[in-house]
Amino acid sequence: MASENLTQVTEFILIGVSDRPDLQIPLFFVFLLIYGLTMAGNLGIITLTSVDSQLQTPMYFFLRHLAIINLGDSTVIAPKMLVNFLVTKKTISYYGCAAQLGGFLVFIIGETFMLATMAHDRYVAICKPLLYMVVVSPQICLLLVSLTYLYSLTTALTVSSSVFSMSYCSSNVINHFYCDTVPLLALSCSDTYIPETIVFTSAGTNLFFSISIVLTSYFNIVLAILRIHSSEGRRKAFSTCASHMMAVTVFYGTLFFMYLQPRSNLSLRTDKMTSVFYTLVIPMLNPLIYSLRNKDVKDALKRLLNNPWQASKLM
Repeated sequence: MASENLTQVTEFILIGVSDRPDLQIPLFFVFLLIYGLTMAGNLGIITLTSVDSQLQTPMYFFLRHLAIINLGDSTVIAPKMLVNFLVTKKTISYYGCAAQLGGFLVFIIGETFMLATMAHDRYVAICKPLLYMVVVSPQICLLLVSLTYLYSLTTALTVSSSVFSMSYCSSNVINHFYCDTVPLLALSCSDTYIPETIVFTSAGTNLFFSISIVLTSYFNIVLAILRIHSSEGRRKAFSTCASHMMAVTVFYGTLFFMYLQPRSNLSLRTDKMTSVFYTLVIPMLNPLIYSLRNKDVKDALKRLLNNPWQASKLM
């Protein structure tokens, strides 16, 4: 190969959600609204679960970290995306692209295992209520969250390093609105077998183990609920995990649809639209899911609005 063809790219061009000039400003305002709601909702959850004395339980500890992850996921993607709607040259530096991919992977992997951890929490609360504060003690909660972040960071570094170990020496145009693994693999002019294997093995493994925890937990939860004789008891038991079940269904359904499809030009276009949903829309929806269907969160919000000092005085 000629030496000029081995010249490494120093920046990438992001096509964005759409390359139609007439849609850039309308899309800017749409995604600005989405990001604004995401920030407000997740910061609200973080604040409520931090200051309200009645939300100092393992369930809300995990919910706080889910909100942190959702906030991080959106913030890695949205600001650069919004800027690119307003500029003609939609570029991102080589190292900026690597950093964005790494950050995105940290938060998306973290979300898969945080949701799995929350499912296990609900399993213990419903199936083993007498052992709940022992099995899910503050020390265990901190350990589970720390392991989630550590594993996410390690995996993100491994995957992003493998992707950026490839050569990019022909096209630098990414058919996406952020730096993701699939479009970057499609751009490489070197052998992609090993990076591609690492990327899809990692995605498949993370999905398999996290969804196994979720399905096992909810299988036992359903069995436990069916053993409850009173309809009121079953309703109360189900209400404690209904919000989480909804969030899990939306999140894992989107990931399965995205990652378990063959790579092709069609899947690259589908990948872009699916990515909008789980990087920007789901982080916006989660605070709504966990607040609108959760009496404790709604009551905490009322206490905070009525008397901010009273809400936290018992902490």
